[in-house]
Amino acid sequence: MKQQREHWGTKIGFVLAAAGSAVGIGSVWKFPYTVGTNGGGAFVILYILLTFLIGVPVFIAELILGRKSQKSSIFAYADLSKGSGNWKLLGWLNLFSCFIILAYYSVVAGWCMSYILMSLTQFSSGKSPDEIRNVFSLLEQSPDINIFWLFIFILINVGVIYSGVRKGIEYWSRILMPALFVMLLGLFIYSTTLPGFGKAVHYLFNLNFSSLTPSGILSALGLAFFTLSVGLGIILTYGSYMKKTEDLPKNGLLVSSMTILISIMASLMIFPISFSFNMPPEAGPGLVFKTMPVLFAKLPGSLVISTLFFSLLVFAALTSSISLLEMTVANLIEIRKWSRGKATAVAATISFIIGIPCALSGSNTLFPSWKTIYGKDFFGTMDYLTTSWMMPIAGLLTTIFAGWILNKSISKEEFEQGTSFKKIYGVWLFAIRFLCPLVVLIILLQEAGIFNLSKIIQYFTR
Repeated sequence: MKQQREHWGTKIGFVLAAAGSAVGIGSVWKFPYTVGTNGGGAFVILYILLTFLIGVPVFIAELILGRKSQKSSIFAYADLSKGSGNWKLLGWLNLFSCFIILAYYSVVAGWCMSYILMSLTQFSSGKSPDEIRNVFSLLEQSPDINIFWLFIFILINVGVIYSGVRKGIEYWSRILMPALFVMLLGLFIYSTTLPGFGKAVHYLFNLNFSSLTPSGILSALGLAFFTLSVGLGIILTYGSYMKKTEDLPKNGLLVSSMTILISIMASLMIFPISFSFNMPPEAGPGLVFKTMPVLFAKLPGSLVISTLFFSLLVFAALTSSISLLEMTVANLIEIRKWSRGKATAVAATISFIIGIPCALSGSNTLFPSWKTIYGKDFFGTMDYLTTSWMMPIAGLLTTIFAGWILNKSISKEEFEQGTSFKKIYGVWLFAIRFLCPLVVLIILLQEAGIFNLSKIIQYFTR
């Protein structure tokens, strides 16, 4: 007898789980430092534009594919393409991307867990801002500590995923996401009182297109995909747990709006601190770990506030990582016919193994010549490959599949079922067939050196 697929218990359960996957530390950790390394305002506007023009249509497309097939990515593409083995490769690309992202994402989450313990031991007491910032460099170069926290974080993920969709993912998302938002709101309000807040607002929303590079455009697209979790099969998998009464277009717009809001809030929480204490906004992946402790050290009750913040950052990371692990587990269950327990154990073990060289990147313990040869350390290479290449390519192929391979009657039925936005199906279909693939393809060709966006940028910035 075929086992019935588990579904979300409530409508808000899916929204919070999907928003958790999208927001996570992608919005709090990755968004601010990516904005910082790409010049600020023009990049932010481009990111928002690409999120709505490209990210949302692909998000809805993945929901359609998941809910119709009631399967995870590999078998969803195979079944909806009438058994074509070629489209299974897109599902495999999704799977490999999730394994890689979960590996280095867990390292970042491990840093957050380390900062919880550091906060409890009041590591910043009596230190200058420069000394507090330098603690992160020391942590990054400590292989044993990084591997320890990597293992602990993945183990926590195992506990959540083993419990299933409703009792695991949905239950914890309903607790963690509201808590994260309240904490971010409180810190955002405090940041408005800092002397650097005005400069941060100007930095984030000043349209200085001269600072925008072709690589920055690709980064904006990759960030739009990363913060929405599209191009990974995660939203497709989450869509397979949705009921037919769910409003797919509304959910897509709601999740994307929440993601942008929290990303902007996080930036307006972090950049005022950077500018108030003369820290460079382009500090890279360590930005949040170098800025927030400096602020906390100057606040009364710093032990409580710092511990709470990094605890919630771990919770945010968890809402994203469980979606990454769930995607891999769901596919292994269908491929190998394993139990959830066995699939979870295998997926977690693979992620831990891939995570080891990511955890050792800062210390050069493993692959010491990696950065010299490839231009980035192992951690940075994995981040770049997934965000700038694997996710956009998967997103491009998803648009082609949903727009041209999937039967139009199927996409129309799934799009219109349960929604009051039936009239915009034609707009979505145009976007997924023409606009999305064209934009993504142009950006990818630019990065490959085949197309030159620089001339277009120069034309608009004269």
